[in-house]
Amino acid sequence: MAAVRPTTRTYLDHNATAPLRPAAREAVLAAMEASGNPSSVHAEGQAARRIVEDARAQVARLAGAAAPRAVTFVSGGTEAANTALNPRFGVGQKEAPLDRLIVGAGEHSCVLSGHRFPDSAVEIAPFGADGRIDLDWLEGACRRPGRILLALQGANNETGVIQPVGEAAALVHAAGGYVFCDAVQLAGRADCDIAALGADALALSAHKMGGPKGAGALAAASVGFNLGEPLIRGGGQERGVRAGTENVAAIAGFGAAARACATGTADEAARLIVLRDCLADAVRDAAPYAVRC
Repeated sequence: MAAVRPTTRTYLDHNATAPLRPAAREAVLAAMEASGNPSSVHAEGQAARRIVEDARAQVARLAGAAAPRAVTFVSGGTEAANTALNPRFGVGQKEAPLDRLIVGAGEHSCVLSGHRFPDSAVEIAPFGADGRIDLDWLEGACRRPGRILLALQGANNETGVIQPVGEAAALVHAAGGYVFCDAVQLAGRADCDIAALGADALALSAHKMGGPKGAGALAAASVGFNLGEPLIRGGGQERGVRAGTENVAAIAGFGAAARACATGTADEAARLIVLRDCLADAVRDAAPYAVRC
């Protein structure tokens, strides 16, 4: 007899893309009625600009950014990482560029492959058996010559391991360096406050937190923080950090998702902890030799 397939499916791939939140869907549809370009000065353009700026304020709140102006909209986490990871990150106009990029061994490929440092300037920070960065190694690396940019993921998209970003940032800052955090997997599930993380800038992606695909953000710890050389040049949008007409509809959905995450993360984290523990118990029952990190 042929196996009977279930009539419904349970979607468990939220780390790749979370289901679209109803509030985000409504925001996207409403924003699609705004016909103006947000850079235009006429009424239609300014209506679109209000949508973008309202969303910017919501994303800034979620990320704990210094102010909405410290948030730059991009197309997603990949573009955020590619934009930030350059030798001019955090560096003043009259300062020399950064010398070294340290990348966590478990970083997403957009960090491992998307940076703009010469290969000779890149070091891979080893992880321990628990999947976390080796802080003793990092402390030694910080004592070597050259100013550092550390790229350390807040939470891994495959293992779920949460990195000690704050402890790592303290070591790097003490050595005069900077920290970029890929916080894509933290948003909506754990604290992604930039001050708590100790990062100088972090990346967010709308579709990881129930927003639409095609919108992301770079949030900086301070207004005017230099993100370095722009990746996309053109009309000067996003204060010259990222050229190109803003994706108003996707940004509107991003703002709605960020607003929901900002008010509901604690409850969602508690719910996920229960589910995680149930799964871990079931795995141990089925495979007593399994080790939980």
